[in-house]
Amino acid sequence: MISLLAAPAAPKAGTASNPPPAATKAVGPTTAQLQVAERLVGPALTDGHAYSRLTELTDGVGARLAGSEASEASVQWALRSFKADGVKAWTEPVKVPHWIRGEERAELLPSDRFRGHSLQVMALGGSVETPPEGITADVVEVSSIEELTALGDRVKGRIVFFNHTMKEAEDYGRFAGLRGHGPSVAAKAGAVATLVRSLATASLSTPHTGSTRFDDGVAPIPAASVTVEGAELLHRVLANGGSARVHVVLGCKNLPDADSFNVVAEVKGSAKPEEIVLLGAHLDSWDVGSGAHDDGAGVVMVMEAARLIARQKPAPRRTVRVVLFMNEENGLRGARAYAEAHAAELPRHVAAMEMDAGGGRPLGVALRAGEGASELVQPWLSPLAALGAGKLMSGEAGGADLSPMVSAQVPFFVVRVDSSRYFDVHHTHADTLDKVDPEALAKSTAAVAWTAYAFADMPTTLARPTAPPTAPSLVAPPSQGTPPAPAPGAVKPATH
Repeated sequence: MISLLAAPAAPKAGTASNPPPAATKAVGPTTAQLQVAERLVGPALTDGHAYSRLTELTDGVGARLAGSEASEASVQWALRSFKADGVKAWTEPVKVPHWIRGEERAELLPSDRFRGHSLQVMALGGSVETPPEGITADVVEVSSIEELTALGDRVKGRIVFFNHTMKEAEDYGRFAGLRGHGPSVAAKAGAVATLVRSLATASLSTPHTGSTRFDDGVAPIPAASVTVEGAELLHRVLANGGSARVHVVLGCKNLPDADSFNVVAEVKGSAKPEEIVLLGAHLDSWDVGSGAHDDGAGVVMVMEAARLIARQKPAPRRTVRVVLFMNEENGLRGARAYAEAHAAELPRHVAAMEMDAGGGRPLGVALRAGEGASELVQPWLSPLAALGAGKLMSGEAGGADLSPMVSAQVPFFVVRVDSSRYFDVHHTHADTLDKVDPEALAKSTAAVAWTAYAFADMPTTLARPTAPPTAPSLVAPPSQGTPPAPAPGAVKPATH
């Protein structure tokens, strides 16, 4: 293994317009702390424990939508795993939605211009069922909420088809609102159902599911995603001046809320145990595939970080707490429950990270914190250089499950991973273990373990960020590229 005992990188100098605070002195890790880095990074890279654990979760438990029997099996799996690692763990109760998918099929009906075509569809989470015989109606195509609103009465009695041009991961935030809120707007306008082009960067007739939500007072209508190929077919038919009539059948149901749990574990700090560094990921997944990238990879990264840190004597100064949130995918109930239950502790959460962008290789570290944070953190990234992740990246850290903590001004950090192909399989039957590269997963696990330890053991904590004037979006996940720096006070959008 490449030695990590190199001299820490020099901190970036402040500028005249944005100097580091005079009280903040950038101090890198000591030789003893760099030796800890060796003991964290080495095993993460070589023992295969993260991938083995991901195999247990994906192949052993499988898909685990909140409210399902499998989601509760995942809770018990997590507790057993933490116990085997010698890490104290417990559950905290959460009431979650209980939605089931049921039958789903659709077809473009034949006309005098073309034969009929089957359409591959998946119901969106939160959708209601169609009548048993299904719904048949003409399709109207729109590419934005504004375009839909401008149609007025022409939407009534129609199936609204939301089309878009997503091609790369960064496009997700531009178009996710069509899925998340579009069906509600269509229902309010009098539509009888909606079809949303899958939010995908690749497709082999693979529909992508995801959550939708209906505003209070709006009667829900059936809502489904359609494959990229099906969307292109509908677009061609309509663009050529023809009409498209579609028959859709959905059997999904919204059942009464179910009892579930967040799983919480921690390694108690040796000097300042009341100060908490939180590592989060979401234990639930959609009911298709096995949630390998979303978010099994994040789950095993933070679990492995706790296992490796628990083996270090003495423990880091501060407590490292892992939270495996339930119901990130279709409600954020676990995130809200944690923030409410631990409200009195949030001022003592000195840093928090959510890993929820897949199991790709690490690229660097991003922050959402107060003035001087970059100068403070940069020297601690030297052990990540050998992993290709020893740099601070522009943009902010964040995540859906962390969003309820924004008002408490908790500093956020994240190990950015390569998610350029994440949306090839995101929310599909194809999100399975074989899509995760073991070497990339191991490298990101190593980066998470050291970064978590560094924030827990560095002498100085991050300055707290300014609270934003409005709540963060819950639509788009953190970008894993290098976006332009946000405007002052802006909040990074969160999943999903």
